[in-house]
Amino acid sequence: MTDTNIDTGTDVETEHGTTETEPADTGVSIADPELGTDALQRVQSVLESGMLADGPEVRAFEKSFAAYCGADRAVATSNGTTALHAALEAVGLEDGDAVITSPFSFVASANAIRLAGGTPVFADIDPETYTLDPADVERVLGERDDIVGLVPVHLYGLAADMNALRSIADDHELFVVEDACQAHGAVVDGDRVGALGDAACFSFYPTKNMTTGEGGMITTDRDDVADRAASFVNHGRDVGDGGSYEHVDLGHNYRLTSLAAAIGRAQLDRLPEFNRTRREHAAYYDDQLDALPLQTPTEPAGYRHVYHQYTVCTAERDALAATLDDHDVDTGIYYETPIHHQPAYETVSTAAATLPNAERAAETVLSLPVHPNLSEHDRRVVVEAVQDHFHS
Repeated sequence: MTDTNIDTGTDVETEHGTTETEPADTGVSIADPELGTDALQRVQSVLESGMLADGPEVRAFEKSFAAYCGADRAVATSNGTTALHAALEAVGLEDGDAVITSPFSFVASANAIRLAGGTPVFADIDPETYTLDPADVERVLGERDDIVGLVPVHLYGLAADMNALRSIADDHELFVVEDACQAHGAVVDGDRVGALGDAACFSFYPTKNMTTGEGGMITTDRDDVADRAASFVNHGRDVGDGGSYEHVDLGHNYRLTSLAAAIGRAQLDRLPEFNRTRREHAAYYDDQLDALPLQTPTEPAGYRHVYHQYTVCTAERDALAATLDDHDVDTGIYYETPIHHQPAYETVSTAAATLPNAERAAETVLSLPVHPNLSEHDRRVVVEAVQDHFHS
């Protein structure tokens, strides 16, 4: 007699007719980073080399990540926030400059503008994609003459409307810095995010589509931006100083460690697999939840969503979250408070804007587990919990 149904699970038949071990009842997590043996081996090699800080492993990671994005250059940083800060400094943001960004994002999207001396100005989002609405960007530009740039946020794994936003930027001579911290591998009309503006910024936090623990990356096709960013993240040091301590400007220590870069190289190798699995989970949810009274994620023609989050929208958000919790399913609300309503923005004059789509989304969005380590059993648990809520 075995005890697999107690500790290690029970064998069940999947919807594909194969056998899968149903895990013990430990609940379904909203995120579950997958490292694998390759990452461990790469970290071991770095430890044995003794080059633990900025070194060849970081340069190799930068080169491979730039190539993945279709960009000419990449600069590794300590996290996504420092990537945004450094990129904004590198494109020439000056004190007092105004930059349009999304109010419906993690607060770092706007904080980085303030850290670089600028003023974030918020335009509303599209209610279907949750990304910047180009029409509202045009409205803001019609009301102000001090805007110098755009920071569109690729949210939940879906790219913003970059064709429209780049056209607007060209017409108004604005820089574009993509906030791609949630969109590793997302595609617009055949091009991956990361080379769709003057610079792009990524985060490698553990919940992201690929991770280095903590880490970030700037990608760009502009050598001047890459050189300034590389200097800024290394105390303003001259990038061509050949090892001397020549500092040409103010900067920070925003460097990525070689240990993190080693993990990143292994993760990048697996990113296509991770994204493919996320898309498979999302397709299953789309099919199973289609008849229910909730809005599921959209994927516009020509776009490839990579589902950093699988986010639904319903007026019953809080009740649905409670039902899922009763079924031991973790959920997340990203984001319950729009940036312009955050306490840290009470003194920012541009935060007084009325942005109905962002405010409505903050009251109605709920993210379901979609990470690559979900089993078919986990997916069924999630779907059955959602169905139970709406059918009860």
